Amino acid sequence: SEGGKLLVVPMDGSHWLSMKEVVHKLSKRGHEVVLLAPKVSWQVGKAQGYTVKTYLVSYMLEDLGSYF
Repeated sequence: SEGGKLLVVPMDGSHWLSMKEVVHKLSKRGHEVVLLAPKVSWQVGKAQGYTVKTYLVSYMLEDLGSYF
């Protein structure tokens, strides 16, 4: 199949842990993957194979513990 473009908007936690492997494999198969993630995150970060774009949020890393 031809590589396409994919926009991924993950959430912290198990959702991202499950999606990370899928995103990585799609990238290796030629898809252009852009990850849109909050600037403050536990697990979502930069990696090889896809582009990460961040957006500002009104909370800090310490606040995530109380939210979850």
